[in-house]
Amino acid sequence: MKVEVYTINAFGKTEDGGNPAGVVLHADHLSEDLMQEISKKVGFSETAFVQKSYKADFKVRFFTPSEEVDLCGHATIATFFVLLKEGIIKSGKYTQETKAGVLNIEVNENNSILMNQPLPQFLEVMDKKEIANSLNIKEEDILDDLPIQIVSTGLKDILVPVKNLNILLHIKPDFDKITQISKKYNVVGYHVFTLETKLDSTAHCRNFAPLYDILEESATGTSNGALSTYLFKYKKVDENQAKEMIFEQGYSMNQPSEIRARLIIKDQEIKGVKVGGSAAGVQKKIYEI
Repeated sequence: MKVEVYTINAFGKTEDGGNPAGVVLHADHLSEDLMQEISKKVGFSETAFVQKSYKADFKVRFFTPSEEVDLCGHATIATFFVLLKEGIIKSGKYTQETKAGVLNIEVNENNSILMNQPLPQFLEVMDKKEIANSLNIKEEDILDDLPIQIVSTGLKDILVPVKNLNILLHIKPDFDKITQISKKYNVVGYHVFTLETKLDSTAHCRNFAPLYDILEESATGTSNGALSTYLFKYKKVDENQAKEMIFEQGYSMNQPSEIRARLIIKDQEIKGVKVGGSAAGVQKKIYEI
C-alpha cells in the first residue's frame, strides 16, 4: 500500500536546524503494526499519526522507529503546523488526545505553536558516578548545586547538569551504557544541559535516547518542558523568567534548534507547562509499505 507522509522540521533556529518529524493525516485505517512499519521506513526520531477522537479535536499517536511513545513535543508542533498549512485548522486553541492525556494546543497567528504538557513529576535522584561513567565525563564535570534527577512532563528523562558548554559539546556518550541505565530506570533517555549558552538563552542542551534508536536528538520538546520545571524548582529561574524560557539544542549536530517554554506559576507552584516553537519546510512524500 502507498502512504502519504508529510515531513517537516520543527524548532529550527536556522534553515538547516530543527528536528524533522513525519506526519500522517487521516490515519484511522492504519493498524498499530502498520504505523510502526511506516515510522521505521520514514526513519525520523518520531512520526505522528492523526486520528479522530471522541475526547478532543484530534487523537495523535507517536512512533519512534522502534516503538510507540506517549508524547512527542517536536512531532506535535509538526502535526499542528501541517494541519494549519493544509487548511484543516486556523489559528486558535485546540485539544489533542495522546497517551499522556488530553492536552491543549495554541496555534498563533505568527504560525508558532504552543503545546500544554502534563504537570511535572520530580522522581528519583541519580548517582553521579553511574551517570558520569555512561557519558565518559568526570564526576567533577557535573554541577554540585543541582541534582541528577528523573523528571517528567509526559515522558521520563534523566536531567544531567554539567558545568559548562565546553564539557557538554565534547561529551562522547557510551550508548550501550545509556541504553542499560534507561532500561533500569524506565526512562526515555538523558537530557544533558548547561546554563552556559551561545545566545543568551536559558540553557544549552543535548538529548540522548539510544533505547528508542535515537542516538542524539536535535530538538526535544518534552525534555525541555521537564527542564523548565526543574530549573524553577531549584531556583535557577524566577517566576518572571519562567514566563519565557529559551532552550538551545542541536548545535552539536549542526542542526541549531530553539525550543521555547512557559510556566504558569501561582503562589510559587507550577500550575501549567507550555512548550513550543515554529516549524518549516513542509514536504509530501509517498512511501510504499
